[in-house]
Amino acid sequence: MTRTPSRSGAAAPDPVTAPGDAEARRYEHRLLLVLFAAFGFVFFDRQALTFLAPFISDDFHLSHTALGVLSGVLALTWALSGLVCGRLADRYGRRPVLIAAVVLFSCFSAVGGLMTGFAGLLIARALMGLAEGAVLPLAQSLMVEASREHRRGLNMGLLQGSSAGLLGGIVAPLAVVWIAEHHTWRTAFLVTIVPGLMIAVWIARSVRERPPVSVLPDVSDATVPEEAAPPLREVLREVLAHRNIVLCALAACFYLTWFTVIITFTPTYLEDEKGFSPSTMSHVMTCFGVAWVLWGFLTPAVSDRIGRRGALIAFTVVAALCPLAVVYVDDPVLLGGVVVLSYTGLGCFTLIMATIPAESVPRRTLTVALGLVMGVGELAGGFIGPLVAGLASDVWGLDAAMFISCGGAVAVVLLAVGLRETAPAVLRRRGTDTGPAHDATPVAASEGAL
Repeated sequence: MTRTPSRSGAAAPDPVTAPGDAEARRYEHRLLLVLFAAFGFVFFDRQALTFLAPFISDDFHLSHTALGVLSGVLALTWALSGLVCGRLADRYGRRPVLIAAVVLFSCFSAVGGLMTGFAGLLIARALMGLAEGAVLPLAQSLMVEASREHRRGLNMGLLQGSSAGLLGGIVAPLAVVWIAEHHTWRTAFLVTIVPGLMIAVWIARSVRERPPVSVLPDVSDATVPEEAAPPLREVLREVLAHRNIVLCALAACFYLTWFTVIITFTPTYLEDEKGFSPSTMSHVMTCFGVAWVLWGFLTPAVSDRIGRRGALIAFTVVAALCPLAVVYVDDPVLLGGVVVLSYTGLGCFTLIMATIPAESVPRRTLTVALGLVMGVGELAGGFIGPLVAGLASDVWGLDAAMFISCGGAVAVVLLAVGLRETAPAVLRRRGTDTGPAHDATPVAASEGAL
């Protein structure tokens, strides 16, 4: 949808340059900060198990397969939650569902520290994933509505990539390993409830159901009445008519395989295969977090300028090298440096799980589309991926897990070739319609439908 010129020939004013611009900018920045903390803490809790795995294994005598099951069950319930959270948000509103999700996952994370065996910990992780799965689709749908066009990729990258990297990749390994070494791994789980509840209060005080001035043309101040919401089957059919959604869902399966396998098995690999001490392991894992923060916002920001598809392909090729570095680089300092340069995939996560889907579907199907892509990806890549990698590692050694991770990234590159470009700046340079897809009907076959 192109802008309608005025009688003088000038373009119609952009929503973010309207009189409410100052308030909209303040809200955009405040919303980014709140949701950055919320999703970052989701990954703090999610990654805590990974970094505490060597300590928990000493108590529960976990095999590689069991470790994969603990990681996979959270991804399974995360996926199921992501698939239904859109409908809950339609009924009750995104803000209250988001608050409830943050409170619940914080409580279930702490409960994990009270478990005395594998089965209890498995149940706690499953319940935690059920609560956590709602956070990302709701947060990204709130963020995309409040983001100015030229900051859309950057904001969504900071929210999904950099937040998880900072809290889940840098703070988590340092904090939880230190607590486990000086107290117990149980204490490391128990203390997570405090910041989670504080973030829930912050969301309640700061987040609105609708932004003061939306950059999307079909967002009104009122929520759509429940009776006006179309059946889920109709919504899914409309969403799946877009080729980009199908390709993003498939790419999410393989990218989550890349991510969950490397992040789940690398701490054990570094200690068991390379003989690193727990302290050295935690410092190397912190390098993953540094790269996570760096590329989490750089990759989407670059995609705002060069295009989503090209950035996704280029940075995923680099990401495929990261698990190979874990296998073949023995010096911890050199390995840390290589990880910082090659762990680029988390910025690509934002593109395939948020930005490209958000720019490909109408606003009325946005939350369902984001939940679908995330849910399918978590189910296949987050749940099945670590299970397969764990079984393979028990049979052939932990090297197998790293090669599976590498293969996941290679598959994403092949899928990304078929994506249609959605970056507004790139489409504008090409002279293509730059209007957001949110007010359009599903594209026809000649326009990119599957």
